[in-house]
Amino acid sequence: MGEVINLRRARKAKARVDAQGQAAANRLAFGRTKAERAAAAAEVDKRERALDGAKREE
Repeated sequence: MGEVINLRRARKAKARVDAQGQAAANRLAFGRTKAERAAAAAEVDKRERALDGAKREE
């Protein structure tokens, strides 16, 4: 016979793991300083300007 498990504990453990995954995703998305966000935005703007400047007129 299989091992008996406590469903309440299993449910809470799964919720804990899911919450940790969500927290990690939030840290990546929102855990940057204002300077880091500004630098990333400047880099994107620079790339867009370089791409627009390289377009050929037809």
